[in-house]
Amino acid sequence: MTMKDNITKKLTEAFAPAHLDVSDESHLHEGHAGHRPGGETHFRIYIVSDAFAGKGRIDRHRMINTLLAGELAGQVHALAIKAQTPTEAN
Repeated sequence: MTMKDNITKKLTEAFAPAHLDVSDESHLHEGHAGHRPGGETHFRIYIVSDAFAGKGRIDRHRMINTLLAGELAGQVHALAIKAQTPTEAN
């Protein structure tokens, strides 16, 4: 399983998103800190879920970062996150 697949699976199981897009942007960071050959170090996440209702941006990011703490402590160097409720996404 790729890191992208692992992240997608965890986010899907935890937040039951109405929409989820996980993009590996490692190729954009070649030569920068945290980049490794083979990629899977820099990801962009766009997630829409009712789980974020009543939560501010920082709390939403904390929810995702906590869920992916193991990945962030290991292979993943950076996450760019956009987390919205279904109402906000429309």
